[in-house]
Amino acid sequence: MKYSVLDLAPIPDGSEAAQAIRNTVDLAKSAEGWGYHRYWMAEHHNMPGIASAATSVLIGHVAGQTQRMRIGAGGIMLPNHAPLAIAEQFGTLAAIHGNRIDLGLGRAPGGDEAVYHALRRGGDDFPGAVTELRGYLGDPRPGAPVRAIPGEGSHVPIWILGSSLYGAQLAAHFGLPYAFASHFAPDALEEALYLYRRDFKPATPEAKPYFMLAANVFAADTDAEGAYLRTSMQQAFARMRTGKRGKLPGPVEDIDAEIGTPVRRAVDQMLRVSAVGSAETVKRQLAEMIQSYQPDEIILTGQIHDHDARLRSFEIAAGVMADLTGDQDAQLARAASR
Repeated sequence: MKYSVLDLAPIPDGSEAAQAIRNTVDLAKSAEGWGYHRYWMAEHHNMPGIASAATSVLIGHVAGQTQRMRIGAGGIMLPNHAPLAIAEQFGTLAAIHGNRIDLGLGRAPGGDEAVYHALRRGGDDFPGAVTELRGYLGDPRPGAPVRAIPGEGSHVPIWILGSSLYGAQLAAHFGLPYAFASHFAPDALEEALYLYRRDFKPATPEAKPYFMLAANVFAADTDAEGAYLRTSMQQAFARMRTGKRGKLPGPVEDIDAEIGTPVRRAVDQMLRVSAVGSAETVKRQLAEMIQSYQPDEIILTGQIHDHDARLRSFEIAAGVMADLTGDQDAQLARAASR
């Protein structure tokens, strides 16, 4: 089973977007050495704590700084864009970087109502837009009135992303791989996974359902340190609930004193698909997730304020996943880097 990284290019308190992007490149290069299969970035707008708004630009930058790992969008919020523009952007990325580019698609705006209006898009026909985009990236159509150049013939892999039953049904209908946003919206996870696997319509005889599970990870040398690192993301989600978005807060010793016990409990429900603590604890928690949901791939994320601690968390998680999946190449590469 493959394991990957989802990175929102967090901007911590006391830092700026330029440093957040440098941190993303550093993490991506390290993740490639630790055996991660792909590295995805997500489109968000009007958020002071996230630097991945121009997602395709950042994908190109990271792809140029790495060599083997797949780089992609997790995802592009397609209603914000003309399908032709996305086909040309990702066709260009594929022309530059070869068969390393992924295109995950979501239907949310990636921001609030003000963003919805500022982008001047807001198309409601998401299935139609996906169909149009697939046509641009598929086999060349010499007689078509509009062609994506670069783009046509690239067959950039398309994924459907979602946090509800709608995405699962659409991915099944199109016979596409499916990634569920269980790292922040796990309530419909079990039913969505069931529907996706039950209703999957293969586009080719060999096509099979392919499900990616998203999970937070806050790994450290001790359980207490992992819990401490997690408080940054808990605070960030608490602020979003009250409309007070900002940069990623620093960790705190007493999270209940910071945001209140009722809010912390609500946030923890949203973030319950998480592995938090030492390598041993994280290994047990990830193993339980894998046993419960049987994903084809797991993608790990984690909003951690300190960049070195974030690197260490993903390094520990890579070691855990290499052990759980029997990835001997990754185990050897990790040992050689020490």
